Amino acid sequence: MPSLKDLKNRISSVKNTRKITKAMQMVAAAKLRRAQEAAEDARPYAERFNAVLAGLAASVGNSDTAPKLLAGTGSDQVQLLVVMTAERGLCGGFNSNIAKLARLKAQELQAAGKVVKILTVGKKGRDVLKRDFADLFVGHVDLTEVKRVGYSDAQGIAKDVLSRFDAGEFDVATIFYAKFQNVVTQIPTAQQIIPAQFDADGAEEVSGLVDYEPSEEAILADLLPRGVATQIFAGLLENGASEQGARMSAMDNATRNAGDMIDKLTIEYNRSRQAVITNELIEIISGAEAL
Repeated sequence: MPSLKDLKNRISSVKNTRKITKAMQMVAAAKLRRAQEAAEDARPYAERFNAVLAGLAASVGNSDTAPKLLAGTGSDQVQLLVVMTAERGLCGGFNSNIAKLARLKAQELQAAGKVVKILTVGKKGRDVLKRDFADLFVGHVDLTEVKRVGYSDAQGIAKDVLSRFDAGEFDVATIFYAKFQNVVTQIPTAQQIIPAQFDADGAEEVSGLVDYEPSEEAILADLLPRGVATQIFAGLLENGASEQGARMSAMDNATRNAGDMIDKLTIEYNRSRQAVITNELIEIISGAEAL
């Protein structure tokens, strides 16, 4: 049974931990507001941009002159998985859920006889995946020093991916991130970016309304690399909001758990203290009776 001093020290330690988790919760709440606004503001642009590309892709179809980013290499043997997670932890299952989805995809592809390569963005996902797939890593993007993700960061990642594609290092590229829904729910998402895939509804919405000059193939050749960067940027923004939402929820739970633990330890401390006082009183009374 722990002594009164041990219980008192533990109560003090848990109280200090509760102060830290409460402060982290408040910081995450402040950051979430900005991150959520950025993610939500980017969605209409990304959706409209993809709709325009879908219309162009529908016009080009399976033409021999279609850009390589749209038509692909004609094979899906070599797959590049771009796993985007956070640089920091203490955000619940945010990082592990994305890594789990990427792990399942990698195992599925390997079972089908495909060659898998992994490019990680954010060290937390890298730390999780390296246990099983360290030999599959081909690169890593460190965003530790980036306080607020910008389009230039997405362009840097897209440039790396596109240069690897042009060099023939892979046939299909898929990004993994968490789509922000609310503070409690962040949905792990896998999205193929090379060869480009588009929603047929978006193509029907745009294709009949616009005439293109110069040719659709020429415009696609220019816009598709930007589309890759746009999709990566949208994923990074969704990740930013999801990370802060998950951290806010995790720190709220930690603060509540710390409060419950303090209550239990306080009760245990009071009972132990009462037992000590009772024993002392018994000793005093017994000594008085002996006299």
